[in-house]
Amino acid sequence: MIATKENFPTLTPEEYFTWEEQQLEKHELINGQVYAMTGGSVNHSRIAVRITTLFSNHLENSPCETGNSDLRINIVGTNNYTYPDVSVTCDVRDKTTTQYITYPCLIVEVLSASTEAYDRGSKFRMYRQNPALIDYLLVSSTSIEIDLYHKNDAGDWLIINYKAGDTIELKSINLNFPIEQVYRGLM
Repeated sequence: MIATKENFPTLTPEEYFTWEEQQLEKHELINGQVYAMTGGSVNHSRIAVRITTLFSNHLENSPCETGNSDLRINIVGTNNYTYPDVSVTCDVRDKTTTQYITYPCLIVEVLSASTEAYDRGSKFRMYRQNPALIDYLLVSSTSIEIDLYHKNDAGDWLIINYKAGDTIELKSINLNFPIEQVYRGLM
């Protein structure tokens, strides 16, 4: 999804939630500023659906929940709210909120040319404020490439680059899958 800044006055989270309920499109709230989320490509959508389905099926009968791009995330310790393409939470604190989650262990962004720098840079800096986040998956929508940012036991973020023929390992949800499962029929 692509975010574009709207020319609105600064909003509080309460004003943002009330206002967004009346909108046709989704909007992120970053530092009081509203950003409209625009649509992605066909590949973007298909990849996000495949990943959401893969995670949801894997986590069936577990305490974890998979969210799609309609599930808002509150950035820990801030009044910022984003809409990643896919997220997973296993944290009981997220069962008490109805408009967002705060403690995902896994976040996925499907990349586009217009959002890649943001997803790799300032958006990731926001996400990694979350102590529960273990895996941040950046998925190309134009080639068979996935980058995994994984937080190890020491709290350091490691980058693992996957390409065709590789098996993705997500320790956050104990899942391994061939990269081709995400891209079948697309590339």
